[in-house]
Amino acid sequence: MDMSFQEAINLYRDIVKRFEKIEGRPWGAEGAVIELTKQVGSLAKHVMIQENYYFYSADSIENKKQIEDELADIFGQIIRIADHYEIDLLEAHIEARKGEANCLKENGV
Repeated sequence: MDMSFQEAINLYRDIVKRFEKIEGRPWGAEGAVIELTKQVGSLAKHVMIQENYYFYSADSIENKKQIEDELADIFGQIIRIADHYEIDLLEAHIEARKGEANCLKENGV
């Protein structure tokens, strides 16, 4: 499925609006940051499993699916936080990469 960055953001925003109907209220930045932290912890766990740092074995294909889900959930919480502070994620991403490119250029890379 080909989807633009903005289409992916809009897809998540639509899901959030639907969940807000069930939850009864929107999440603030605090809730999104707490959820983001939880998701990053889950991602770390599944990466550790995938890279055989834990003694028990897991189905590699199923565990990779968990990694995909956690990454998607992290992206979602980043969207929530950006929306709360009215940050254009695409523009922020482009500007951050420009800054990195300039730093690399200044250092001869």
